[in-house]
Amino acid sequence: MAIKFGGEFVVNRKRDEVYGFLTDPQRFAPLLPEYQGMTQEDATHFTVKVKVGISYIRGIAEVKMNLAEAAPPDHAVYKGQGNVAGGSSTMTAGFNLQEVPEGTKVNWSGEAQVFGKLASVAGGLLEPLAKKNVEHLINGLKNALTGGQQASVQPAQMPATGT
Repeated sequence: MAIKFGGEFVVNRKRDEVYGFLTDPQRFAPLLPEYQGMTQEDATHFTVKVKVGISYIRGIAEVKMNLAEAAPPDHAVYKGQGNVAGGSSTMTAGFNLQEVPEGTKVNWSGEAQVFGKLASVAGGLLEPLAKKNVEHLINGLKNALTGGQQASVQPAQMPATGT
């Protein structure tokens, strides 16, 4: 099962500041929904632990992340692989930054693939839950980057595809 997501928002910060925040897992990882902890192996590899649960499948997922592409201060892409009881997942998430009169426009997108028992048991619940968690993360990022100011948001609708 594949879940695609994306959107954009504008923050009143310089592009290099936004890029620095979004490429520093020590700063953005605690904003993940159900965050449990993180270890950083080196400048581009880290493992995040998050609590997950759908139906009777619950546990702590360990997601190994890699900053796979970095083009400061414009673009970055993360790739990751996670495991939890009942399934596994792969994911890609990235952003492009653009200077605008209001500060910096963040265009973000990603895709998650979920495999195993988790995907079959969760069925139609998985996509709405994933989108809710992504929305929670993006709101946390916007708040952190704006210092609590209101950011302008334009969500992009991206169709999900099942596998």
